[in-house]
Amino acid sequence: MKKNLLIMLFVVFVAFGFYACNQGLADGEKASNQNIDKVFEDYMEENAKFFPLNATTQGDNRYNHLLPNDGTQSFRDSLKNFYQTYLDRINQFDREKLDQNDKISMDIFKYEMEDKLEGLALNLWMIPAQQFWGLPLTMGQLGSGDGNQPFKTVKDYENWLGRVKGFSAWTDTAISNFRKGIAAGIVLPKPLVEKMIPQMEAMIVTDPSKSLFYGPLNKFPDQLSESDRSRLTGLYKQAILNELVPSYQKLAVFLKNEYLPKARTSTGISAIPDGEKTYNYLIKYWTTTNKSSEEIYQTGLSEVKRIKAEMEKVKNQTGFKGDLNSFFDYMKNDSKFMPYQTAEDVLNDFRAIQKKIEPNLSKIFGRSPKTPFEVRQTEAFRAASASAEYNQGSPDGSRPGIFYVPILDAKKFNSTSGMESLFLHEAIPGHHYQISLQQENEELPKFRRFSWYGAYGEGWALYTESLGKELGLYTDSYQYMGALGDEMHRAIRLVVDVAMHTKNMSREEAIKYMTDNEAIGVDGATAEIERYMAIPGQALSYKIGSLKIRELRNKYQQQLGNKFKLAAFHDEFLKDGCMPLEIIEKKMDVWANTQK
Repeated sequence: MKKNLLIMLFVVFVAFGFYACNQGLADGEKASNQNIDKVFEDYMEENAKFFPLNATTQGDNRYNHLLPNDGTQSFRDSLKNFYQTYLDRINQFDREKLDQNDKISMDIFKYEMEDKLEGLALNLWMIPAQQFWGLPLTMGQLGSGDGNQPFKTVKDYENWLGRVKGFSAWTDTAISNFRKGIAAGIVLPKPLVEKMIPQMEAMIVTDPSKSLFYGPLNKFPDQLSESDRSRLTGLYKQAILNELVPSYQKLAVFLKNEYLPKARTSTGISAIPDGEKTYNYLIKYWTTTNKSSEEIYQTGLSEVKRIKAEMEKVKNQTGFKGDLNSFFDYMKNDSKFMPYQTAEDVLNDFRAIQKKIEPNLSKIFGRSPKTPFEVRQTEAFRAASASAEYNQGSPDGSRPGIFYVPILDAKKFNSTSGMESLFLHEAIPGHHYQISLQQENEELPKFRRFSWYGAYGEGWALYTESLGKELGLYTDSYQYMGALGDEMHRAIRLVVDVAMHTKNMSREEAIKYMTDNEAIGVDGATAEIERYMAIPGQALSYKIGSLKIRELRNKYQQQLGNKFKLAAFHDEFLKDGCMPLEIIEKKMDVWANTQK
C-alpha cells in the first residue's frame, strides 16, 4: 500500500489539527437537506488547513508552506472540537429525506467523525514516529524533490523552506512526547528503535550538497533566473545545515542515548497501559468491522491451511521432489530465479507485466483511470526499510501515480517473489485503479474523493491479485506460486498480528511462523513482523477486506445468474470510492437489486 497515504491516516492517533471549528447549528435547528454539500465543503476547506500535507497530496497547493506541530495538547484539543462540531452538524440532517448518494455520504461522514473522536482518546500520540512511517521519513520523501511537494516555481521552493522551519518545532515536541511515553510506559519495542537510529543518522551531513534535501537544487526548472537560483541555493544550504541536520541529530542522539535504554522488550501492544483497549480500537479502525481478535485469528488459521494445500498442488505440478519448505528454499535461493543485472532490468520486467495485462483489462473493467502511471525504483535513503508501494497521482494528472520498487541489489532480486501479483496489487488494477478513479470522480463530495479505509483499499488491492488468471497472468507455475505466497503472506498476518498483540507471541516466534509457512527469508520476515509491531492492526485490513469483496462477488453471481457482469460489479464497487465495509455492502446490495 501506499505508505504516504497510511501516514496521513495515522494522524488519527498522533492528532493533527489547527484550531476549533465553531460552526455548529443552533440547538433544535433542523438542517435543510439541500445544505448537506455545504457541510462537506466546509469540512474539507478547514481540513486542508489542519492537514496541509494531505492537501499537497490532493493537489491543493495553498498550504504547501505549512507543517503543523501535531504533538501539542492544544492541537489535539482543537482537533477534537473540530470533529465533534462536524459530527453535530451532520446529525442535524434527516437521513430518510436524502437521495441514495447523500445517504452514503452521510453514513461515511458520520462513521468517520465518530471513529476519529474515538481514536483521539488513545495515548498513541506518545509514540509520534517509528521505523515504518512518521514525519522524519515523510520529510525525506517530500524534500528530495521526487515526492508530492512541488518544485516548479520560486514560490514552490520558498514553500518548502516554511515546512523545514515547522519540522524543527515538530522535532522538539516529538522528543517531549517520547519522554512522556517513557514516563507512562507507552514506548516502542527495542528492535524498532534500533532501526530508527540509522534512519535519522543517514540525514546528518556536513556538506549540504550531499544531503537528500539538496535534490531540488539539482533540478531547477529552466524558467528560474540565475539570481533566483543563487539565492535559493544559499537559503537551502542554510536550511540543511541549520534546521534539518540539527533536527535529525537531536532525534538520533535522543533515540540512541535516552529512548533505546527505556524501550520495551515485549512484542505486543498489550504490554502498554490500556493495550487491549487500544488494539481493539485499531482492529475496528483498520478492518472497519466489529470482528473480534479471536474471530480474525481463527480466520487466519483456516486460510493458512487452505492456501498451503493449494501450494502443495502447485509444487507437485512443477515436479519438485521434497517438502514445501524445501521448495520455498529452492525458490528463494536458486540462481535461475535471480536473472537480473541492473535495477532497470527489474523495472522493465514489471513494465512487461503491464503490457501483458492491458488487452484483458477492458474485459473485466468498464472504466479505467485517466491519471498517468509510472514504475520507479524506491529512493536509496529509505529502500532498506521500504516495501513496494503505490504513491497516488494528483487528480489533475500533473503528477502520475507511481509504483515504487525497492531494489537494494538487482542481482539478488528474486523473480519468483510474486512479481505479477505484486504489480496487480500495488499498481494496475489495484491501487492505481481504485485511488485514481476515486479522485477523478468529481461527482463525489471532496471528502469522499480523498478518503481512505484500509479494509476497502487494501482489500481491493489484494482481491485484484486473485484476478491474475483472468488478466492473462499466472501461466508460469512459479509465478502462480509467488501469487499464492502473497496470499499466504496476508493470511499469516491475521495469525501473527493477533497473536503478538493479544496472545504474547514473541517477535522471534512470529518470524519463525512466517518463515515456516511461506517462501520468505529471515530478513524479509523480520522487516514484516517489525512492521506489525509498529502499526498494530493495519496488516489485518488486507485479508479481511478481500474476503468481503470475494464474498460479495460470489453472492451476486448466485443471485443474478447470467445477469451478473463482472465488469459492472467492479465498476460499481469502485465508482463511489472508499468506505467502511458495512456501508459498501449495503450500497452493493442496492446495486444488485437494480440488476435483477
